[in-house]
Amino acid sequence: MIIRTLLCLFTIMSIALADIPKTPDDSTTKPASVSALSIADLSGFDAFPSEVKSLLSEALALTQKKLTYTFGSSDPSRGGMDCSGTIYRLLQDHKVPDAPRQSDELCLWVKAESTLHLTPTAGALDHAEFAALQPGDLLFWTGTYATSERKLPISHVMLYLGKRKTDGKPVIFGASDGRRYEGQSRCGVSVFDFELPKPGGKVAFYGYGPVPGLIKEEIRKPAPIEPKAKP
Repeated sequence: MIIRTLLCLFTIMSIALADIPKTPDDSTTKPASVSALSIADLSGFDAFPSEVKSLLSEALALTQKKLTYTFGSSDPSRGGMDCSGTIYRLLQDHKVPDAPRQSDELCLWVKAESTLHLTPTAGALDHAEFAALQPGDLLFWTGTYATSERKLPISHVMLYLGKRKTDGKPVIFGASDGRRYEGQSRCGVSVFDFELPKPGGKVAFYGYGPVPGLIKEEIRKPAPIEPKAKP
């Protein structure tokens, strides 16, 4: 009777736990499955500002370490990092002052200290709202998990690397468990395809902007001016 009662209680608890929404730290750490590029693979790399070249070089070096996705970590010695932890570590190692740790705080930092470009109507990367995008910019998403207590609904951050020399395909750097590169799901600190989420879903691309203090704003190429419609 006691064993039967315990089994019933265990079954009830299992069902209750299954109904609890999962957060990123609920997942078991998976082995790293990552992809890497070299600076020679990036189109126009030699013409980038020196600060951007240095930052991207350090980012691509991290993709060689076979680090998995580890929620809450910003320390490579733990064998993995999460998305904001990866960007935070990259900026810390690059001696960028005042870089926050959390993705929403990084977005607020860009908004306050640099230029945050919002993309509310962009359905593709060739939209005018992406005209100011440059290699080395931070990229922000919403909806990858619950963010009800944050000032901004940002839940994911990555770094824009630019376009591949071979085919002009835009690529990004960061940490993810499931984002794809060349059609393959990746887990860890890796290179990924830069693709916008499908319209109408929970996940949405929010905006982008240069790392505050990395380079002087006047070095950046100005965004093309859209011609005014004739009356």
